[in-house]
Amino acid sequence: MDETDADGTHTGAGVPGVIGILIADDQAMIRAGLRLVVGTQPDLAVLGEASDGERAVELARSLRPAVVLLDIAMPRLDGLEAARRILAAPEPPRVIMLTTYDTDDNLDRALHAGVSGFLLKVSPPEHLFAAIRSAARGDVLLDPAVTSRVVDAYRRTAPPASRPVTGLTAREEEVLLLVARGLSNAEIAAGLSITEATVSTHINRLLAKLSLRDRAQAVRYAYESGVIRPGEPS
Repeated sequence: MDETDADGTHTGAGVPGVIGILIADDQAMIRAGLRLVVGTQPDLAVLGEASDGERAVELARSLRPAVVLLDIAMPRLDGLEAARRILAAPEPPRVIMLTTYDTDDNLDRALHAGVSGFLLKVSPPEHLFAAIRSAARGDVLLDPAVTSRVVDAYRRTAPPASRPVTGLTAREEEVLLLVARGLSNAEIAAGLSITEATVSTHINRLLAKLSLRDRAQAVRYAYESGVIRPGEPS
């Protein structure tokens, strides 16, 4: 049976405080490396491994992990389609895409699939740990390079404002603007002279008010609503 800690973290491991993880990658050495790295963290536990997309979907249903680490390029069923199928299930786990590539096409397709993270395989372990824990909490963490791509793409191509911002406080709208400029929580906190915890609270509230899933959707909303305009300096 899955467990949820008091802070809202979904563990999926049957042990309070331990986050259950499924690793899906067609390369055995990559899977072994991920298992080894993840195993250094006492609050993370690998529940199973899959070498192709179809098996990943099957194990996600049977093992019910909290988080799935899913490679994009896999046989039988690619990672992006596997992510869509996994996320279409009732009470699905969170999905973090792992890839060697950071192409705009993969990024766009992954974000539209509803994943909770997108990390390059060359990312340091601490980024992976942070992504897993953020996903288990229901948050989203993109590789810093990926966040920059989202911002740059919308800065170049966003359409004219088509919907006004409604329901946000002045501070929440200010935070939304800074998120759209690609600033991290730490940078926003420093710029506004508030704590990172307060920044996180503002972001969570504005996402809830605007019915947005994550920072990537917040960037898109900011451009579509005119909070920030294409070509505006970051």
